Amino acid sequence: MFYIAIAIFSFVLTYIIKEHSIKNSLVAEVNERSSHSVPTPHGGGIAIAISWFIGLTYIFYTNRVESSLYYALMVGIIISIVSYLDDLYGLSAKVRLIAQSIVAIGGLVALGGLHSINFGFFSIENQIATNLFAFFGIVWFINLYNFLDGIDGYAGSETIFLGFAGYLIFGGAHFLVLIASVLGFLIWNWHKAKIFMGDVGSTLLGYNVAIFTIYYANQNPKNLWIWAILFALFWFDATLTLFRRYKNSEKLSQAHRKHAYQRLTQAGWSHSKVVVFAVAINCLFFYLIYINVALSIVLLLSLALLYSIVKFVDYKKPF
Repeated sequence: MFYIAIAIFSFVLTYIIKEHSIKNSLVAEVNERSSHSVPTPHGGGIAIAISWFIGLTYIFYTNRVESSLYYALMVGIIISIVSYLDDLYGLSAKVRLIAQSIVAIGGLVALGGLHSINFGFFSIENQIATNLFAFFGIVWFINLYNFLDGIDGYAGSETIFLGFAGYLIFGGAHFLVLIASVLGFLIWNWHKAKIFMGDVGSTLLGYNVAIFTIYYANQNPKNLWIWAILFALFWFDATLTLFRRYKNSEKLSQAHRKHAYQRLTQAGWSHSKVVVFAVAINCLFFYLIYINVALSIVLLLSLALLYSIVKFVDYKKPF
């Protein structure tokens, strides 16, 4: 019943934010990076954040989430506030990067850092190396989730998938709170979206995924690769796109619509079709993990499949 209440609260709060945004002309205008055709209210991620932090605090005080994970996730309040201000006023890249760095350090301190990175045939246990990797990983996850929040329902459905997958593999009330918090918003964000989550939502969700990855990797090194596979659809698209733009000598700070999911919509796929396609791919990766196929094989298969999909997208809409 508690999780249903969180979902309803998120749903109602999203509606209130939507109406407030329309009344005060707080809308996302159409620009060169947009995948929408009409100005749409933004800031719906506030509802996700408030629902998430309330629900998370409740399960902490009812002893359903470990303290280090709770405190690490609560550091996300900082990125939510800074991202909300960015949505409203457009903060400089320097300010955003400083805030992301502070949050990354805070999350790592709360978790006690990343203990090791196990590649099977060898392991990195040098704490400077592992924590530098974790620091840059958190910052990258924050940004890439923001990059991939570009069509209706895409970022929200990814979070709900990760929440269900995390709950089925690892258990934990925090995953159910996350699902409920995002679900209430997603109802308003499904195609055609009545409201967008904005940076306040996408950066927080990216941060949460990074924290889950580190927290569970500290419990068992192989869990790092489980999260890498579960989240592969997002990080592969974002990372490969960034690399290809760099190779093309493009200005990396310039807005663009070259991610695979964006090019599929440009090729004529509806937002809903792209989202359903993405969920199907995610479910395949989850199924292979759930039936205990060797992680090295699943990782290689997932990378091969994702690269094949990118080539398919290149055929539909050249890079």
